[in-house]
Amino acid sequence: QVQLAESGGGLVQTGGSLRLSCAASGGTFRTYVVGWFRQAPGKEREFVARIRWSGGSTYYTDSVKGRFTISRDNAKNTVYLQMATLQSEDTAVYYCAAAMFMRDPAALNNPRTYHYWGQGTQVTVSS
Repeated sequence: QVQLAESGGGLVQTGGSLRLSCAASGGTFRTYVVGWFRQAPGKEREFVARIRWSGGSTYYTDSVKGRFTISRDNAKNTVYLQMATLQSEDTAVYYCAAAMFMRDPAALNNPRTYHYWGQGTQVTVSS
């Protein structure tokens, strides 16, 4: 059973940067897609970015394109989310999640598709 653990959240000023990490244990990501989602208070959990472990193809929600970068480290079995030019609307709890790869882009942006979740890490952007 895959277990995920996020780290790297914190408090940052508007315009600043953070790097989140998602480390897997109990298995590998080889046949998976790993996604980052976020949930702000009073809002639904929303898709942020995803990466297919095999091949490394990536996809981002429009609001983070050009600011966030998702990447992976095979040796460390870890996925990263590098966040730059952070804005107040990026404030949320960020979760990583994993799902078996499928050829359905819409489904891969839906949190209900993902089987394994981390505990979340808080990102707060202050002005």
